[in-house]
Amino acid sequence: MSKIILMTSVSLDGFFEGLDRDISWHRVDDELHQYFNDQCRAMGAFMDGRVTHELMAGYWPTADQDPDSPAVAVEFAQIWRETPKFVFSRTLTEKDIGGEGWNATVLSDVVPEQIAELKAQAGGDIAIGGANLATTFLRLGLVDEIHLCVHPVVLGQGRPSFESPYIRLNLTLEGTRTFSNGALVLRYSIERSADSATD
Repeated sequence: MSKIILMTSVSLDGFFEGLDRDISWHRVDDELHQYFNDQCRAMGAFMDGRVTHELMAGYWPTADQDPDSPAVAVEFAQIWRETPKFVFSRTLTEKDIGGEGWNATVLSDVVPEQIAELKAQAGGDIAIGGANLATTFLRLGLVDEIHLCVHPVVLGQGRPSFESPYIRLNLTLEGTRTFSNGALVLRYSIERSADSATD
């Protein structure tokens, strides 16, 4: 069975974005970007909320056509286009998200039974992105692993990565990887217990 993996970047003090949704503090050099590429290439699908999808769709569909794009960006643009994408939104249509041209499908709600079917059909693990979507998946107990990329930056303020009062998680560390730019990836599996996710 495929796993659902929450992949997210955070500052050292636990924020995934600064004020006004600022993510310019992400320290993604070629080494870290290649790691992300390798992880994403193995995924069977991406699941994103509307905001995250629109952020990705604003750049990646044509990033490999820019002669100034580094090789890792060209590679990820191809990965992003080719990987099936499920966008959770009640306002967007298939046309809005690129439809078949971007291998994208709109889902209006997170339905656990439907997610289970998609996991069974996926050709690999499924990565989810977007703070609100991640919170919903966590609350429903649908996330199997969390891959946390900690950047060596202290923001002091911003939006916390885990801010829901309705979620408690017990985690098991499955692995780590350090990068020359000071970033650290922590891979956790989620322990399934009676109090691991509550409404």
